[in-house]
Order: sequence, then C-alpha cells, then structure tokens
Amino acid sequence: MAKSTLDEILSRLQTMQTELELEIDRLLQEKRRQFHYTLQQGKVRFEQGFKALQRQQRIGLWRYIREARLVHILSVPIIYSLIIPLVLLDLMITLYQHTCFRLYGIPLVVRAEYMRVDRLQLSYLNALEKLNCLYCSYGNGLVEYCREISARTEQYWCPIKHARRTPDPHQRMDHFVDFGDAEAYKKRLSELRKRWDEFKADGGV
Repeated sequence: MAKSTLDEILSRLQTMQTELELEIDRLLQEKRRQFHYTLQQGKVRFEQGFKALQRQQRIGLWRYIREARLVHILSVPIIYSLIIPLVLLDLMITLYQHTCFRLYGIPLVVRAEYMRVDRLQLSYLNALEKLNCLYCSYGNGLVEYCREISARTEQYWCPIKHARRTPDPHQRMDHFVDFGDAEAYKKRLSELRKRWDEFKADGGV
C-alpha cells in the first residue's frame, strides 16, 4: 500500500511539474512582452529604442568602482580564483562523459543547455557588472551540468536511495530502488540502466 501511495504521489508530482513548466513558460512570455524583447534562435532581441532606455539606467564603470564596498573589493581575488578549478572541472567532467557515457550507452548531457550568456544583452549593466554576471552564469550553469552527469552516473552504477534523504536530491533519485532492498536492486539494475527518457531531467538528450 505504501509503495502504491508513493507511486501515486510521484505521478501527481510529475503532472504538477509539467503544469509548472507550462505556467513558467506563460509568465516568461508575459515578461518578454513587458520588457520588450523576444528570443530568436535562442538569442535575445530587444525592440528598437528599448536598449537606449536601458542605457539611461546604467551606472558608469568608474562610479561603480568608487562606490563599491571595501569588503567587495577585497573579496574579488578569492571569488575569481575559483575560475581555475571550475574550468578544470568543466574539462574533466566533459571528457568523462564523452568517453565513459559512450562506452556505457548513457545518453550524453548537452552542455550548451546549461550555459546562458543572455545577461550580456542588458544595456543597464556596465562592463564590470556584465563580467560578474557572466562568471555567475558560468559557475551555476556548470554546477547544473555536472549534477546531471553525476545523476546519470549514479543511475547507471548505484541506483539506490539513501537511508536519509538529502535536502535537494536530483530528480532521478525518486526512481531508484529502496535502501536495503537487495532483491529489487538485483532485479531492476539492468532496467534502470536503460530507462533514461522516463527519468530525464531538464537539459538532457
């Protein structure tokens, strides 16, 4: 009974997730009309004259630096030093999936789906703000990209739920076998290594 109840809840959650995505898409359409831009082949296009209005709201670069808090200035070297491990992680996990995933028959994660540079189109940001936005977009997009690669790896090698649920498990975890259920693990391991489409998180192929 508990299992069927859980399955029913998961089914409702999937339905609600679909409804949520549709509602988010509707709201994004409204925001695009409100702020006068469209997406053409994945690129942002503002209506004529609107970028000029945005530039009027931009804080000049030197004024931005002069008015910056000292704690922000002092922390810059620490923040940007992380670019080295981030790039190394990006290179290594991309190499990993392009070799191992092909060997295992796991569908590749499309990296481009997680990398967004659209904030560079905002004329109310100065050069330094755009650089900061680019860095944050890269870091957070990379984390999402790595998370999905890691999730697919876990589904292939050890699709077992934890005894204690983590605060924000990836979407595939709900379909894994129960902790301690050795029989289900042996029966379903081969199946779970093939069911990529049903458990596909956003951005996959």
